[in-house]
Amino acid sequence: MDEMRDAAMKAKAWPFEEARRLLQRYGDAPPEKGHVLFETGYGPSGLPHIGTFGEVARTTMIRRAFEVISDIPTRLICFSDDMDGMRKVPDNVPDPDQLREHLQKPLTDVPDPFGTHESFGHHNNAMLRRFLDAFGFEYEFYSATEFYRSGQFDDILLRAAERYDDLMAVMLKTLRDERRQTYSIFLPLHPETGRVLYVPIRHVDAKNGTVTFDDESGREWTVPVTGGNVKLQWKPDFGARWAALDVDFEMYGKDHSTNTPVYDRICEILGGRKPEHFTYELFLDENGEKISKSKGNGLTIDEWLTYASTESLSYFMYQKPKTAKRLFFDVIPRAVDEYHQQLRAYPDQAAEQRLANPVFHIHGGQVPESGMVVPFSMLLNLASVSAAEDKETLWGFIRRYAPGASPESHPDLDAAAGYAVRYYNDFVKPSKVYRLPTELEREALEELRDGLKAWQGGADPEELQSLVFAVGRDRFDPLRGWFKALYEVLLGASQGPRFGGFIALYGVDETAALIDRALAGDLAQGV
Repeated sequence: MDEMRDAAMKAKAWPFEEARRLLQRYGDAPPEKGHVLFETGYGPSGLPHIGTFGEVARTTMIRRAFEVISDIPTRLICFSDDMDGMRKVPDNVPDPDQLREHLQKPLTDVPDPFGTHESFGHHNNAMLRRFLDAFGFEYEFYSATEFYRSGQFDDILLRAAERYDDLMAVMLKTLRDERRQTYSIFLPLHPETGRVLYVPIRHVDAKNGTVTFDDESGREWTVPVTGGNVKLQWKPDFGARWAALDVDFEMYGKDHSTNTPVYDRICEILGGRKPEHFTYELFLDENGEKISKSKGNGLTIDEWLTYASTESLSYFMYQKPKTAKRLFFDVIPRAVDEYHQQLRAYPDQAAEQRLANPVFHIHGGQVPESGMVVPFSMLLNLASVSAAEDKETLWGFIRRYAPGASPESHPDLDAAAGYAVRYYNDFVKPSKVYRLPTELEREALEELRDGLKAWQGGADPEELQSLVFAVGRDRFDPLRGWFKALYEVLLGASQGPRFGGFIALYGVDETAALIDRALAGDLAQGV
């Protein structure tokens, strides 16, 4: 453990860099509360999306890195802002019209359009927790509604009333003139309708802990700031939460970065110590637009898990968190294969290399072995040429290629075979376009076919790759034109696997027959 800790104190992997920065926060004196508190925030205005998962996954990676370099206990809170008023009806829910009459009510007071929970907020919270539980995260779930209404936030709200002018001074600097005229850090809930009101506050009584305001009809009300009768605007709420919980670390997206000084100052005015921060770049959909919960664009967690393992998603989240990444279905195959490449490399790495390996952070140091004797990209190609409708079809080829492999001994490969069939049928098959070979390509394909029919060398991928290379070497310059032709003519794709490995998996005789079908025009004609 000492060797690992020493290496971790010098490791360049970003989770360790953040963990060391957090350790410096306390020096030699542990926190009075007895632990270091990590927090992630979740706005349940729509269905949970994959970026939400990424925030918890990355925070957990830093938390685990911290536990390598320190003996101070840690906690992780996932805080749901479910008392926010529903500002608009999401596009991706059943019968959205039924929700319109509940606009501006706290999400936990809006009926669940799915009919499974006591409110829309409860439904979305449950979905988030189910997703996080499926990944085995250790966290404590906090609901803003419960936090406000149970009185856990009362002390901070009373302090906010006492220091109202100081808090307002911070916020007013960030607003345009028109907005300043009506803005207040407090948002009262209407005593009769229950809606979150964006109305001017006429008076804040710090001594009695109340606010006075006129509702939309001009009727005057006075309500306590405690007990869930008001909530804070989202920027003050951010900093107030840090003060109330004594948060040590929180990460958030780049869209929040300009507000960091505001959050910090709010926290300090309310008597807290600002936490350490980490800002990550946003995920983009297929069109390069920011992923939005309410739009439902990009990938959902369930969609990723339809086509690949949870670990491959964690691998994607680990990569370059400060770089904007396009998150769509076509990133999945590469993430799967790169994850398993790192798994295979891990056992032979020194401690320093292991701490830099993504799989260390994905698995919290408890790294499993990879059973993927066939890459995911190769399984996709195999599904293509075999017209597989189920994973059993692929296993017929896998068993011949790797006689010792079985679904029981290689469960990750078995799962990947099922994922590959689904991915192929949903994404690859609809876009496949075969073409006829040119005269030069036909000549080369005929020679490769004849070489395979006369082949006596077994199914060694490297030897078969040498045969493919030799056929194309004297005909194509650059040689990648030959491999591009193989992919387009035989697989209906613009890129593909290392072809010697493909032949070894699919079969020498089967590949020769596939070439005959291509030369006869059957593939291009869809026969």
